[in-house]
Amino acid sequence: MASTPFPRSLMLLGSGELGKEVAIAAQRLGCRVIAVDRYADAPAMQVAHVAEVVAMADPEALKAVVRRHRPDVVVPEIEALAVDALAELEAEGTTVIPTARATAVTMNRDRIRDLAATELGLRTARFAYAESAEQLAAAAAPLGWPVVVKPVMSSSGKGQSVVHRPEDIDAAWEAAMAGARGSGARVIVEEFLHFEQEITLLTVKQWNGPTLFCPPIGHLQERGDYQCSWQPAQLDWEQLAAAQTMARQVTDNLGGAGIFGVEFFVCRTAEGASEVVFSELSPRPHDTGLVTLAGQNLSEFELHLRAVLGLPIPEIRSVAPAASRVILAQEASDSVTFHGLEQALASPDVQVLLFGKPDARPHRRMGVALASGASLEEARQRADQAAAAIRVSGAG
Repeated sequence: MASTPFPRSLMLLGSGELGKEVAIAAQRLGCRVIAVDRYADAPAMQVAHVAEVVAMADPEALKAVVRRHRPDVVVPEIEALAVDALAELEAEGTTVIPTARATAVTMNRDRIRDLAATELGLRTARFAYAESAEQLAAAAAPLGWPVVVKPVMSSSGKGQSVVHRPEDIDAAWEAAMAGARGSGARVIVEEFLHFEQEITLLTVKQWNGPTLFCPPIGHLQERGDYQCSWQPAQLDWEQLAAAQTMARQVTDNLGGAGIFGVEFFVCRTAEGASEVVFSELSPRPHDTGLVTLAGQNLSEFELHLRAVLGLPIPEIRSVAPAASRVILAQEASDSVTFHGLEQALASPDVQVLLFGKPDARPHRRMGVALASGASLEEARQRADQAAAAIRVSGAG
């Protein structure tokens, strides 16, 4: 079989911290990287060959930047995109990762939930949709209290809330509208699952090869956003097999190539049986998967690039128990500085990634501490201590 010539050109649509790691992995394989985002000096732009500032939701602007550079592959790294433009570009012959349809379906919680629950018959939390506070109140009551309310279009937990009583529905609706992307006024309301753990199963889909899986990742969220993760999560054989089966079903339907972050809840039924419940999916490297930089022989970013570029992927394996803990800003600032890096790096088997975001706001993710250890407990303790040592400050 003839080999594919290198270097290849790769355009990132979205240039945050995950895009930065994709850009670094691409650079190591000799690729030319064009980083695109809505603001200048985004993290991935700092390590790319070319940076472009574009209104990401503007379809004409998005098509223009792709047509100007003519990259071999276009890799969406955020959800807030003009997805119809991607479909048009794909029809012209541009390779969109994993596909334009996959990007569009997973951009909206209603479309991916309908695909998983209705078309594929996967087990999900019971849910309903609402387009007003009154509809939300009517839809929530049959699900039982508490319920979880989310905008159908948002990211990183924006607009998400847990509602414990009918009197709080109006506040939940307002929070969802404030955190939503786009102009649509629609939310999804779900039953609140009392789960034992929440996991990410990184699923690697290849152009011409079997679907592969990384060791499962456990994680915790606050405000709907990831705070820490660890790998490998402790699942029994039946739980892992169930998660892999569902992940393969949904990624087979979406098609294309690359890594997918497939999220699940692991629960117990009223009868005490174990149950794995599909939650969400991202068709790109996952924030909880930053832990793979410390825990796997190939990180999620290297795997993404190999799958996208059609390169061989050998056995994916855990090299040590590993953990991550985010480093958050506590206040708004347009001039960011970090303190405590020396203390954080004094612990063995610790890495610190400072993302290079040009400004800060409360709870914004500014970096991550990664650690490995002889056990998950030791790895998590090291990551937590390293992150706690670092303070984010600025001039205001």
